[in-house]
Amino acid sequence: MSEITWTQYRLLQEKGCRLIDLRTPGETAYGMLKGARRMAEEDLAALDPAVPVCLYCAHGEKSRAAAEALTSGGMEAYSLRGGWAEAILEDMRSRNPQETCERAEMSLRKRFRKTIWCNFTKAIRTYDLVKPGDCIAVCISGGKDSMVMAKLFQELKLHNKFPFDVKFMVMDPGYTPENRALIEENARHLGIPVQVFTSDIFDSVFDVEKNPCYLCARMRRGHLYKFAKSLGCNKIALGHHYDDVIETILMGMLYGGQMQTMMPKLHSTNFEGMELIRPMYLIRESEIKAWRDYNELHFLQCACKFTEAAVTGQDDHSLSKRAEIKGLIAEMKKVNPAVECNIFKSVENVCLDTVICYKEKGVKHHFLDTYDRKAPEEDA
Repeated sequence: MSEITWTQYRLLQEKGCRLIDLRTPGETAYGMLKGARRMAEEDLAALDPAVPVCLYCAHGEKSRAAAEALTSGGMEAYSLRGGWAEAILEDMRSRNPQETCERAEMSLRKRFRKTIWCNFTKAIRTYDLVKPGDCIAVCISGGKDSMVMAKLFQELKLHNKFPFDVKFMVMDPGYTPENRALIEENARHLGIPVQVFTSDIFDSVFDVEKNPCYLCARMRRGHLYKFAKSLGCNKIALGHHYDDVIETILMGMLYGGQMQTMMPKLHSTNFEGMELIRPMYLIRESEIKAWRDYNELHFLQCACKFTEAAVTGQDDHSLSKRAEIKGLIAEMKKVNPAVECNIFKSVENVCLDTVICYKEKGVKHHFLDTYDRKAPEEDA
């Protein structure tokens, strides 16, 4: 067995070498290398021993051990050095930035115009997200959602029906060098002029046992507001999409015992004059993935230390509550194809006359407060 680079594999591919992805279904949802087939380690024994294979995992450790086992059994097997992370970075650096950028932009204007671009502009109109004179900080995490959001804002600027400005910023809260490099390479190939600033948030929350992700998100939000304000911005744009919204609704009901949603825009409570907007609010995640795969792009997932631990098998809690909700919605959709739309609409069609209790600006209101003052109604 020997470790090979992505470039070396491409040469072996011409000789019939097959590419096997050993990552979990959750990891491969973020994208796979072109031509790869996902397999579990226990299924490798069923491979044709006459056909050479190249295995890869997240960072190369699991695939190296599996390739060694196959080689000891007499099979020609290789492991992709550095795994998925190193391969996609090598692949990106081998591509022409101008061609990559032009293809990505054209696909938003043509192939994904209806499903991505039109829903982006619809959200801006429906929720009044962009106004004349705005200076918007487009916050890029390195994932598919924030990257396509950056391209959409660039497209919006081309139309420029009224004056507004955008700035593209990346906060590095403690990424590994490989993840930081991937963000910068993707930004370069997509023609996004990012400004990067650093923080130590990952280190600050790594030893927190209770709700580290919640604390991390709150801390990141504060840093984003602060840096955006220093750039002269009055708004920050985050890349949450339609699926994030409906998952948040269900998570609140099933795990939090409350009815609430992820709002399309919010005034900041700690940074006066600042506002948060979510212009991807009406865009389906499946369409973002389709855009990513059509353009053969590879982006980060969470990339925090907790995610790194999960993908290398060091964390027993790799299945998040959000992942559970995704699975639940997928199962319900098999019975009712309209379930996602109905969940979304549920927070637009709230009837306070049939709600036991609700809060408004922190004040609790109970139906008994006004029950005896209302006119009698028919039984419901």
